[in-house]
Amino acid sequence: MAPNQGLVHLKEYDIKDSNVELIGTDIDHQVKYNSAATEPAWNDGRVGVEPGLLVWRIEDFAVVPVPPADYGKFYDGDSYIVLHSYRVGKEGGEASKLGHDIFFWLGAHTSQDEAGVAAYKTVELDEFLRGAATQHRELQGSPSDEFAALFPRITVRAGGVQSGFRHVEADKREAVAPTLLRVFTHGRSVVVHEVEPAWQSLDEGDVFVLDVGDKIWVWQGAGCSPMEKAKAAQVVHDMTLAKHVDVEVLAQAESRSRLVVSLLGGKDDAPHSGFRHARPVASAATRESGGAKKLFRLSDASGQLSFSLAKDGQPSQRDLDGNDVFILDDAGRAIWVWEGNNASRAEKASWLKVAQAYVRRLQEDSMSEAYLTPIAKVREGYESPAFLRAIAV
Repeated sequence: MAPNQGLVHLKEYDIKDSNVELIGTDIDHQVKYNSAATEPAWNDGRVGVEPGLLVWRIEDFAVVPVPPADYGKFYDGDSYIVLHSYRVGKEGGEASKLGHDIFFWLGAHTSQDEAGVAAYKTVELDEFLRGAATQHRELQGSPSDEFAALFPRITVRAGGVQSGFRHVEADKREAVAPTLLRVFTHGRSVVVHEVEPAWQSLDEGDVFVLDVGDKIWVWQGAGCSPMEKAKAAQVVHDMTLAKHVDVEVLAQAESRSRLVVSLLGGKDDAPHSGFRHARPVASAATRESGGAKKLFRLSDASGQLSFSLAKDGQPSQRDLDGNDVFILDDAGRAIWVWEGNNASRAEKASWLKVAQAYVRRLQEDSMSEAYLTPIAKVREGYESPAFLRAIAV
C-alpha cells in the first residue's frame, strides 16, 4: 500500500482566488466524506459500527493501526488518533446509538507534518461518522481527563517515526545509556513517562524506575503513594518478562538509595532530600484559572463576524442558540466549542482559529501555560457527556 493512500493532497490556491463560500455546505461535506470513504483505516468494518477503542499512529502521511496490546503506549516524537465509540440511549432500543470522541494526540517532539496530518484526518474521520463525533486536540504535556480515562496506564517514551529512534521494546534495545521512567497517578490513570536520566529529574512524590541494562533499580520517593508503588512493580514486571536481570527496590529513606542518585550523575554535593521536579504531565487542577466559567458567542448576524461575551458565570444549555457557534471556557480546565446546526458557513469555518486566538490571549494576559489547555468541539444534538458536565442542563 502506498504511504499516501487515502490522503487527499489539496491544491494550494491564493486566498483571493479560492472559493470559500462552499465551506460547510452539503457539497463540502460530501467531498470530504468521499475522501474519508477511501481511507483504509476507516473501512475496517468496526469504525462507526461497534463501541470500543481504536488507536492509529501517523507514519509517513499514512494512518497506521496500533495493535490493541500497545494501546496507551505513545512516543513523544509521534502523532496519534484515538477513537472512542460508546452507546448512548437505551441499550438495544430505538433510542440507542453510538456516540464518538476523536482525540488527536500530539507528542512534544512530533513533526509539523505529522501534527497536520493528525488534525486533518481527525476532521476526515468525523466526516466519515457524519459529523456525530466530538473532536479533541490533546497535547502530551496536558491530556484532558476524558483522554486519560481511556487508558488504565499511559506510557510515554522518547523517540518517534521521524526521529530515527527505533520503536522496539526496552529488552531488545542495546543498553547504551540508562533509561529513567517516572511513575505517577493522573486522575484515575497511571502515567509512565520517560524523563532525562539525571538526578535532577527525581521527585520525592513519585516512583522512578532506572534501567541500566544489566540491572533495574526502583527508587521510591518519600511521598509516593501505595498505588504508585504497586504500578511501578507492574512496570518492572513487564520489563523483566523477557529480560532476566536483577531488580532492587529502594525507599528514599534507606541510605542505600544514594546509589540511584550516584548512577544518575549525583556527586557528593547532591542533596539527600528535598528532590523536587515538576511532573511532565499537567493535571486539570493545575490548569484551572481559579476564575468563573465564561461563554462566548461567535456570530455574523450583524454582517460581520464578531466574538463577544455571552455569559460570565455558569452557563446552561438555555444560553446556547443553534444559529451561532459558542465557545465555553471551563474555568481553564478545557475550551469547548459548541456548533449550532444552523450556524453560518463562516462561523463553522472560523471556530478553531477563534478558539486558538482566545487561548493565545489568555497566555498573554496571565503569562501562564494556557496554550496547554485542551480544545474540543461538539455539534448540537451530539453533545458528549464531558461537555454536558461542563454546562448546566
